[in-house]
Amino acid sequence: MSANQTNQVKQIEVYGGNVHNLKNINVNIPLNQFVAISGPSGSGKSSLAMGILYAEGSRRYLEALSTYTRRRINQNKRSQVQEVRHIPSAIALRQRPNVPSERSTVGSMSELFNVVRLIFSRLGSTVCPNGHRLPPSLKIAQAMDVAGDQMGMITCPTCGVEFMAKAAEDFSFNAGGACPKCQGTGQVRELDESKLIGDQTLTLAEGAVASWHLPGRNFMPSVAETLGVRINVPYQDLTAKEKEIVLHGEKKQYPVDFRTSTGRVFHTDKTLYENAYEAVYDSLKTSKSERAVKKINQFFHFSVCPTCHGTRLNPELLQQLVGELNIAQVAALPLSELPNWATKTKQSLPTEMQALAKVLFQNLTDTLKPLLELGLDYLTLSRSGNTLSTGELQRIQLAKTLRTETTGVLYVLDEPSIGLHPDNIKGLINIFRALIAQGNSLVVVDHEVDIIAAADWVIEVGPGSGDAGGQIIAEGTPQALQSNPHSLIGPYLSGQANIMHAKVSPVKKAADLTTQVAINQYFNLHNVQISIPGNEITAVTGFSGAGKTSLILDSMVPAIQAKKARQALPKQVEQLTTQLKEVVSVDAKPIGKNSRSSLATYTTIMDNIRRIFADLPESKQRKYGVAYFSYNNKQGACEHCGGVGTISLDIQYLPDMEEVCPYCHGARYKDEIQAIHWHGYSIVDLLNLSVQEALVVFKDVPKIEKQLKLLAEIGLSYLHLGESTPSLSGGEAQRLKLVNHLNKSQTKTLFVFDEPSVGLHPQDVQTLLDVLNKLKEKGATIIMITHDLDLMTNADYLIDLGPRGGSAGGQIMASGQPQQLVLQPQSLTLQYLADHFKKFGLI
Repeated sequence: MSANQTNQVKQIEVYGGNVHNLKNINVNIPLNQFVAISGPSGSGKSSLAMGILYAEGSRRYLEALSTYTRRRINQNKRSQVQEVRHIPSAIALRQRPNVPSERSTVGSMSELFNVVRLIFSRLGSTVCPNGHRLPPSLKIAQAMDVAGDQMGMITCPTCGVEFMAKAAEDFSFNAGGACPKCQGTGQVRELDESKLIGDQTLTLAEGAVASWHLPGRNFMPSVAETLGVRINVPYQDLTAKEKEIVLHGEKKQYPVDFRTSTGRVFHTDKTLYENAYEAVYDSLKTSKSERAVKKINQFFHFSVCPTCHGTRLNPELLQQLVGELNIAQVAALPLSELPNWATKTKQSLPTEMQALAKVLFQNLTDTLKPLLELGLDYLTLSRSGNTLSTGELQRIQLAKTLRTETTGVLYVLDEPSIGLHPDNIKGLINIFRALIAQGNSLVVVDHEVDIIAAADWVIEVGPGSGDAGGQIIAEGTPQALQSNPHSLIGPYLSGQANIMHAKVSPVKKAADLTTQVAINQYFNLHNVQISIPGNEITAVTGFSGAGKTSLILDSMVPAIQAKKARQALPKQVEQLTTQLKEVVSVDAKPIGKNSRSSLATYTTIMDNIRRIFADLPESKQRKYGVAYFSYNNKQGACEHCGGVGTISLDIQYLPDMEEVCPYCHGARYKDEIQAIHWHGYSIVDLLNLSVQEALVVFKDVPKIEKQLKLLAEIGLSYLHLGESTPSLSGGEAQRLKLVNHLNKSQTKTLFVFDEPSVGLHPQDVQTLLDVLNKLKEKGATIIMITHDLDLMTNADYLIDLGPRGGSAGGQIMASGQPQQLVLQPQSLTLQYLADHFKKFGLI
């Protein structure tokens, strides 16, 4: 393609897209513009954005690399699309970024700490081995650039001692600057002895020793019996000598007789004994997977490192100062205060260092700016990465991407508005504009109406979810969609939609179930008291970092659980008055870890279907029990694909190819199992039915019909019974988790929803409100931590924290009924809510 032709290309052209539920779509995506993709949950938005645009953009870029390199990179499989023309290299920011390790911090992830380390090595006031402080100077800054043996060597002008100046890498807690006690994690791990014995009323044979439940230790009771310990007596009744052997017995090899369940005995001479303590420590040494380490960590309690006090750094490094602060103090500053530190430092430096300081601090400012625009001003450099929310992780990733100043790249973003207060949406849109200005193209999958309204072009996928979706139903500018009769988002852009959901009355007097919580000191919460009305829907709102999670998930929820278990309340909870007994936390995380988990297996539907087939005369004649009708058991699973329905082919340097099993054709079952029929249906036929279709088939099977009706009530009637649960959208997963709670009284149960509108189209929010009202009709008390203005509008009660995040948050700005609070808005959240009420004609 010539340069002249390249300049004429104005759009990506997609022909015959069939990924997941997409129905052979043809669509054009404008290049060098901000394009938003909208549509109901499960309609096929992500299939278009991630399954076609990102998958093809990244795959074609990788194809330009060497065979050796490609073999070592996770490659995307070729998409189910006929043709994609003019697609640039693609980068994706996913809805659920990977959780960082304990060694990651906001500073390391954003690369801000790299700049700060460089500033400390070049502009720092250091101390010589004899304790004399040296002011910052150009000579010290230049010492690191000297070649040979003298590199980094400086001389103290007071005592004449020669010593090595600190380099930037010396301030890294992941390298030479790590605290010698905690190795740079900021925490020390100590074995919690009380957790070694799970239940003292159990015998060793019944599993009293919790640490012997770790993989490869289940035979330890037999070894202990050989050593003279009674294994059929409750642990609490063992003698002191017997307990000593269990807890501290010598680690060595012993001859042991093992008895099998059939009564056979086999003898070994060299069986290694690991006491209750050793079982934990040895497991820790050999465990590789994160899941295994997490299980082992349950036996430990973690506390702040007594040597570095959580800074992760060798205390010797804290002698070096910049702007009168050491590096740990700078790392503990909110990001919003770093510009002030920079200004103060530059003013204190000698004239000869101003040029160097200007360059270094400009680098700091450039790296910091997008983080502040994205509303992360309340975070600190030292904040551990694994404590961040999904939205915070995604925004750090986005800010880092912007700083790389790429050009000619297609950015595909999935729900970047997660966790964003309405006020931060402006900053996000500014970032989008900056990416476009750098010469890139941008595709954003989102439901936030303000983001869609700011787009240059909008593509809507629908009209429904699952099989009812997968079509392009409208496209155009946001303004044009407001008058497009096929557009689902148009009425929300124009303010014509009806966003007020019909309310249901409480089951009993709400005052009877009011919960009161008082917090003394916890992060940015100081002497905070709240009342949550019983059997009502309460929205807890405020900026990211305002204290919502600290107040509800870290304090109120564990306090109610502790009260039920008759344990001490969390130390920050000063008072708790409640009649609530149970707490159910509902998030939008995927259900199940692999495709073997399905809608039918997650509910009781699959168990009941298997019993129906096992009870058939033909099954009994062939001696097919319940196990034969599970694709997870070898009796019923296709022996070629193992019941997965697909097989994976390793084709050398190309990405692994996954195709439908050529033997069972994706049915998962053996042919002889598929040959058994109930009312004309095989078990495979039933799993291929949608919930709506299955309601007709199972109208005379009460146990299954009851579950199907509940699935239909929560808006999941379009899903197939055999649908893989890990592939469900966040909103679908969230509703599915509630199925088993909708058929019984919940009078003394608190349901807590954390960001329940993630992945939900404004129409789906109305479906969610239907579900919340069904819980309310069952007597439940409901809290939703949210930034969604439609959910706030429909709440019975609202508690707003602020005024901003971090140290500028932690205060109760307002509490009461939303309709009353918007009349005199006392906070930024309520100002946005008042504007929302006006836009939709509610005030």
